Amino acid sequence: MLSRAPQSLRLQVARVRIATPVRYAHGHGEYHHLPFQFPGKKRAAFAIKLSAFLLSGFSIPFVAASFQLNKAGAA
Repeated sequence: MLSRAPQSLRLQVARVRIATPVRYAHGHGEYHHLPFQFPGKKRAAFAIKLSAFLLSGFSIPFVAASFQLNKAGAA
């Protein structure tokens, strides 16, 4: 498709440089992938709390389903 384009367009495309992303572009220092301050030495406690939070949220539908089945006398 570019081969059919006029010479001026091909030269412009050849001149365009792809800018490399700037690591500190947002002005807040180093980039952190978590939206909160991660505890440095307390990784095990953080892992336990996170696991408990995720497991409790995952288990709610199963607990509700078993409650409803027991209430109806099906199980």
